[in-house]
Amino acid sequence: MKITRLTTFIVPPRWCFLKIETDEGIVGWGEPVLEGRAHTVAAMVDELSDYLIGKDPCQIEDHWTVMYRAGFYRGGGIHMSALAGIDQALWDIKGKALGVSVSDLLGGQVRDRIRVYSWIGGDRPADTAAAAQAAVARGFTAVKMNGTEELQFIDSHDKVERCLANVAAVREAVGPNVGIGVDFHGRVHKPMAKVLLRELAPYKLMFVEEPVLSEHHEALKELAHVATMPIALGERLYSRWDFKRILSEGYVDIVQPDPSHAGGITETRKIAAMAEAYDVALALHCPLGPIALAANLQIDAGCYNAFIQEQSLGIHYNQANDLLDYVNNREVFAYEDGMVKIPTGPGLGIEVNEAYVRERAAEGHRWRNPVWRHKDGSFAEW
Repeated sequence: MKITRLTTFIVPPRWCFLKIETDEGIVGWGEPVLEGRAHTVAAMVDELSDYLIGKDPCQIEDHWTVMYRAGFYRGGGIHMSALAGIDQALWDIKGKALGVSVSDLLGGQVRDRIRVYSWIGGDRPADTAAAAQAAVARGFTAVKMNGTEELQFIDSHDKVERCLANVAAVREAVGPNVGIGVDFHGRVHKPMAKVLLRELAPYKLMFVEEPVLSEHHEALKELAHVATMPIALGERLYSRWDFKRILSEGYVDIVQPDPSHAGGITETRKIAAMAEAYDVALALHCPLGPIALAANLQIDAGCYNAFIQEQSLGIHYNQANDLLDYVNNREVFAYEDGMVKIPTGPGLGIEVNEAYVRERAAEGHRWRNPVWRHKDGSFAEW
């Protein structure tokens, strides 16, 4: 079997899908995208296709190694996201060729379903209590919310109070046993993170995500002594080498690599195994489309330390299209009792509606991250 063509599709609301074709008629799908940089990642896929055309798609480990190492310059969001989508599609092809799921290829399942959480609120937290109640009514046992609006290095306590009020309202609305993740989204600098982590202690959070940006990982040494809840991060780390220093320093409780950003199934599974060796939990990042979610679930199936999965059904970004719009077998993502089943069909286990993908790709998108500014006119982290 040989690879004959790679085709990318820029589709609403902010995704990029990849179809890899072979001379035997077996096709694989992946989701190579970096939010706000979809066209750039698609261009990188096109460059990598020069190497792949004519190759056996089943030699996944070797292809990954060459695509990562042979360009001399390596790593980063664009390169690793392009590599991720290609890797997902190659695993999809191999599974379909052999008639088994990707999780079977990776050694089989340690679970047949995994807990999921629902995003509540939007970029700027508001009315989150009602959204949390609605999510629980739909069966979710965990929710995640943005914790704060933009914060200066040192900011006024009224913003701290607004964060606490939002979290308190959610906790009161859902009761003591629903998990609440609070995402600082890299908006918080170390001085204010110290304040917020201390003040949030009474609400018994499931985790706090990105209490500081990953490039400030040295701050975690101080923050870990303040936090009474698990610390999670990793969506802006792209390889096992990025995670190596985070894990070795011992201040993170949950890693959150994104299999559409961190080199795909091949690399993310290695990151998960590294985390397990440090007794660190896995909660894969996935505010993306159905192909990405399917890839995440195949990884979750075989990773003992995976405990919860992000998914984008109903997320505030999904305005033009939602998670299930692009698949024919919507029932494959079976949500029940706050969990979702692992797809067991061949490859990634989903049937992509290619006709609809092509229809929506004709519209495409140019989604961009918003640009925020502080009151003094300086740039604010979104």
